[in-house]
Amino acid sequence: MQERRYRRVVLKLSGEALAGDGQVLDPRILDGIARQIKEVREMGVDVAIVVGGGNIWRGRIGQEMGMDQATADYMGMLATVINALALQDAIEKYGVDTRVLSAIEMRAVAEPFIRRRAIRHLEKGRVVIFAGGTGNPYFSTDTAAALRAAEIEAEVILMGKQGTDGVYDDDPRKNPGARKYREVTYLEVLNKGLQVMDATAISLCMDNRIPIIVFDMMGPDHIVKVVRGEEIGQTYVRGEPNGQGNHPAG
Repeated sequence: MQERRYRRVVLKLSGEALAGDGQVLDPRILDGIARQIKEVREMGVDVAIVVGGGNIWRGRIGQEMGMDQATADYMGMLATVINALALQDAIEKYGVDTRVLSAIEMRAVAEPFIRRRAIRHLEKGRVVIFAGGTGNPYFSTDTAAALRAAEIEAEVILMGKQGTDGVYDDDPRKNPGARKYREVTYLEVLNKGLQVMDATAISLCMDNRIPIIVFDMMGPDHIVKVVRGEEIGQTYVRGEPNGQGNHPAG
């Protein structure tokens, strides 16, 4: 068994991270994630995944169209189920048992979310994919990730980003002078409005002392490396600095 840093993790994937150039779902990206999930499982790590749906539908698009926000949000939740099924298919092609648990009941394609059932799947070595967000409108899939992490007693949330390798004091895609944080506290994220998770999700993590690691998931084997505790330029979000300082990395 390879060295591991964590026993149980929640991997948060945005829907956009699954999309390729001109594709809603990129099979190469799905395959790359699935291969790494298999390797992480072989390290003896319990893996739960929370997936977004932004590659298919975002609630704010519906709001811009004049749609009722709750309706738009429910449509976004359905989009997460599509992504979850695609991930399940990709992971199971590597021989890893996977279960999709949806907060919105749809028994034909997914199991309903039941906390004890999710934990039991993890204990049996299965990968669990949480779909449907929290099952409620007005809450993001980031909040779902924080909630599920607390419910299954995960040790960390791994925030896989596309094209962003950590937390910056400004948008690095618009401001080349933006500085990256090596470590930052929950309160700093809230007070400075840093783009990690929404305030509800950060508050949940803070209340339950769940650290967050923000990293670029598109790098070679970055999911595996983060689980091993390797340094790949990621940002740590937690209650107090861990001796590294919570200043921009420069």
